[in-house]
Amino acid sequence: MNRGLLFGEGFFETIRWSGENKRLVRHYQRLKNSCQEFGLLYPSYEEFIKTIKKEVGERRDVYVKFLLYFKGSDYFADYPSEYECKVFVKTLPKVPSSVRLTFSSYLRHSLDPVCRHKTISYLFNVLVKRQALSKGFYDAIIVNERYHLCETSSSNLLFVKGSKLYTPARENGLLWGTTISILFERMDVKEEHIKNIEEFESVFVTNALVGCVPVESIEGFRFKVDASLQEELLRVIEYEQREHT
Repeated sequence: MNRGLLFGEGFFETIRWSGENKRLVRHYQRLKNSCQEFGLLYPSYEEFIKTIKKEVGERRDVYVKFLLYFKGSDYFADYPSEYECKVFVKTLPKVPSSVRLTFSSYLRHSLDPVCRHKTISYLFNVLVKRQALSKGFYDAIIVNERYHLCETSSSNLLFVKGSKLYTPARENGLLWGTTISILFERMDVKEEHIKNIEEFESVFVTNALVGCVPVESIEGFRFKVDASLQEELLRVIEYEQREHT
C-alpha cells in the first residue's frame, strides 16, 4: 500500500542539479535526518545519487525533485515496511530580479513537529503560496503563534542591518534550507526572533533553486535592493555548488 498517497508519509528534496557536488550531501543529510527522527527507512547516499543520475542522464543545470515515499500497512499508525524513490526532472524556473512579499493569514505553531521537515504533506505551503499569488505577491511570510517570522512557502529569509546578517531562529518553527545552511556556516549569520521588519535595510529570500533574491517590499514597506551584497552571497552559495565530494 502506498502510504505516501494514503497519509502523505514521505519526504522530498528540491535540487538544482549541476552534477555531483558537496551541496548534494546537504540535501541527502537532511533527508536522512528526517527519516531517522521519525524512525523510517531511507536509502544510502549511493542509492540517492544513482537514482538521480539514472533519471537526469547527461543533463546539467536542471530542476530535480527527489521523492522518497513509503509503503506498507493501510493502518495509519503502523510503521512502513519499505520505501520507494522517484525522481522528476524539469527546466529550472526563471529567477526574478527582485520580489514583493506579503504576510500569510495562516499561522504556524513553533512546536509543530512536521514543519521542520520537507514532507510530501505540502498542502499548508500550497495554500500560503496561492494566497500570496492571488493578492499579486511573489510569496508570503509565515509567522508563528507569537508572531515571530518563520519563512515563506518555499524559502528562508535573510535580513540585513548595517554589516550584520540575520535569519529567523529555527526554534520559531521552520524548515532549515540547504542555502541558508551554507550562508550560516560560511558567513556571520545570526539566528534571531524577528517581529519588526522595519528595523532592517535589506531582505533576501533564499532556496536551492533561486540562490538568493532581493526583496523589494513587504506589504508595501520598501527595502534597499543591494545588488553588491547579492553578488557576494551568490559567490558563497555557488562555491559549494562547484565543489566536488
